[in-house]
Amino acid sequence: MKRNRLLKRLALVVLGVFSISLSAIAGNKPSGLMTDLIEHTDRTWNNGYVSSLPVWKLDSAIESLQYAAIRSMYPAFSWIVPGEAQNTHQIAYRLIVADNLSDVTFGKGNVWDSGEVKNGQSVAVLYGGEALKPDKIYFWRVKTVTDTEGESEWSEVKAFRTAGSLSEYATAYYPQVKTMESPVTVRKLSTNACLVDFGTDAFAQLVLTFTSVIESDSVTIHLGECLENGHVLRNPGQSTIRYRRCQLGLLKGTHTYRIKIEKDGRNTGKAAVLIPEYIGEVLPFRYCEIEGYNESQPPISIVREVVHYPFDEMASSFCSSDDILNQVWKLCKYSIRATSFAGIYVDGDRERIPYEADALINQLCHYGVDREYSMARRSHEYLLLHPTWPTEWILQAVLIAWQDYQYTGDCRSLKANYELLKPRLLLSLREKNGLISTSTGLQTPEFISSIRMNGQIRDIVDWPHTKPDSKLWDVMGESDGFVFTDYNAVTNAYHYEALRLMGQIADVLEKSEDADLYTSEAKNFRKLFIRSFFNTSKGYFMDGLSADTDHASLHGNMFPLAFGLVPKGKEQGVINFIRTRGMACSVYGSQFLMDALYKANDAEYALQMLNKTDERSWYNMIRVGSTISLEAWDNKYKTNQDWNHAWGAAPANVIPRHLMGVEPLTPGFGTVRIKPQLGSLEWAEATVPTIRGNVRIAVKNKSEEYSLKVSIPANMDAEVYLPLPSGKYKVMMNGTPVKATRVKGEPYLSVGKIGSGTYSFLIN
Repeated sequence: MKRNRLLKRLALVVLGVFSISLSAIAGNKPSGLMTDLIEHTDRTWNNGYVSSLPVWKLDSAIESLQYAAIRSMYPAFSWIVPGEAQNTHQIAYRLIVADNLSDVTFGKGNVWDSGEVKNGQSVAVLYGGEALKPDKIYFWRVKTVTDTEGESEWSEVKAFRTAGSLSEYATAYYPQVKTMESPVTVRKLSTNACLVDFGTDAFAQLVLTFTSVIESDSVTIHLGECLENGHVLRNPGQSTIRYRRCQLGLLKGTHTYRIKIEKDGRNTGKAAVLIPEYIGEVLPFRYCEIEGYNESQPPISIVREVVHYPFDEMASSFCSSDDILNQVWKLCKYSIRATSFAGIYVDGDRERIPYEADALINQLCHYGVDREYSMARRSHEYLLLHPTWPTEWILQAVLIAWQDYQYTGDCRSLKANYELLKPRLLLSLREKNGLISTSTGLQTPEFISSIRMNGQIRDIVDWPHTKPDSKLWDVMGESDGFVFTDYNAVTNAYHYEALRLMGQIADVLEKSEDADLYTSEAKNFRKLFIRSFFNTSKGYFMDGLSADTDHASLHGNMFPLAFGLVPKGKEQGVINFIRTRGMACSVYGSQFLMDALYKANDAEYALQMLNKTDERSWYNMIRVGSTISLEAWDNKYKTNQDWNHAWGAAPANVIPRHLMGVEPLTPGFGTVRIKPQLGSLEWAEATVPTIRGNVRIAVKNKSEEYSLKVSIPANMDAEVYLPLPSGKYKVMMNGTPVKATRVKGEPYLSVGKIGSGTYSFLIN
């Protein structure tokens, strides 16, 4: 007996030592493993809820569970390289794939073993074995070698299941998921009525539990996004603020009831993205008003089931010395999660239709708040096959494709869709003067077919814009009075940007002739654009050719500034004009206004636009009571607007990309630019997710001293920029003086390129 107790104690000690040793090495292994940009390929979901059954045990229950199927015969793998030391770079890796857990656990890749590959690639590593088979489970893991810490431990094993039908390349995506939420408050309104507030608006369903002493009891449920006089707003008028009334008959005894959300014909039509059957129909609501129940028998339980794409709340953060800015960040970050309910970026609840303009802003915002790339790619590829009518939005497909590559480092989508992207340059719409036009008879059936449209496209500039002869458009508009002519400055600015990026895309794909052609075309078109639209006497751009109009607008100047079309040395005149216009654009247009201002290093005016509090501000969305970004600045600017439109959430990307200054300089964040533009903010700090790991940044911005602390993940380099002080200064890095070079033409100092690790910079 004593011997058994002794052996048991010894086993516990050994187990404890083993646990400690495992803990010690836990940080020395690759993490964040992704297969075709999906991290949680090993998980399953049961009608929206995470299941305890892993994907490799699905055979007996595959019909009732959902999972993120891999659809490519040759998937790509990504991982976060371990290493805390400064200047840590991966110099080799070994990746194994097996069709059984036992082999991969013991380091054997019976399907594919890459062997030791001596390079630093840790994102978009292409599977190199024989084509994967459909409807099959695979397991993989990876180990790395770095130049500072040597060989790592094997990563955890990651499993995935292939789809029933495979292509050489196809985008993988998650199923839609659900999260249960309880009310923030339940307030009694009368003896038999209460108001339930969930704190935020969300696309959701409702589950209630009641006890009834008689069979004939019934209650009325009012669901809505907005309150009026302390009750759920029952008559939203022309706006599409959501409201739904439901009658619920109660059974005798205690029962749980799921409130049926009836389909809306407007947002479940032919062009709409439908909610999967395993989820069921949803409605955006924040408030639930319950009336008609017996005072002695109020609801026992009130649960809201929120539908969304998988989202990591902890992936990003932002906080600053400006409370309004903090609130704006919170609103916009939450908006990206809340509006992901359809699994593809849509325009809110009114239509639930994808549009390129929504997708571009949503894409950048999603990258800014989560380490998630599959929803953006799926939305982009959907829109290539289902384009929408605005000219500029046809061109935006090229911008979306390039951002996808920059943030993921994975060029397979570019390669697969290259032939679809080429017609989106709209070269077929070039007139004899070299400019493109949608109104001079060039929209032939062949052209329309090439961009997969069912009808002709039209210039939009902003939405809505002034068109008083139609009841379908708001008379006021959001285009700053833009004058539409045959040759539109905004449309042609987009054409230039698409040409420029297409040249880079062709270069990535090693299509040298195309790359030379598009790069040359962009260079020549830039000169033509300036000659055509820039008014040298006024120092800024006109909406059209001088023969057609002498009107200048915010849009006719902010897009050229954002896309690098301003003549050298003439930036200040354009900036001065932009400053006279304020926020004379829609929430959609604000994305490009902010891009333009930060590109021009006008950080203080950009900050004024971000944290202002008038009607045309993000703070106004909070003030009117919305918790998801609006489709327009206020109901008065678009009478039928949605209260759940992600294209109004631009600060979710503007803050990390521009204000904190964290952007990829090379694909997949091989090199990141760190260029904070705080303006007069006293301090700010943020966590910015990337495919290689989190970038953490903290800035103190005082007149007598400026400090920047930044943490760069392993296998990433950074170019760091600091504000140029007035007078004499000294730059310190980690307590040691360092040389900083003034950036030509910009109020910044460059400290050059640094490797991974944590750095503290000080200017005094």
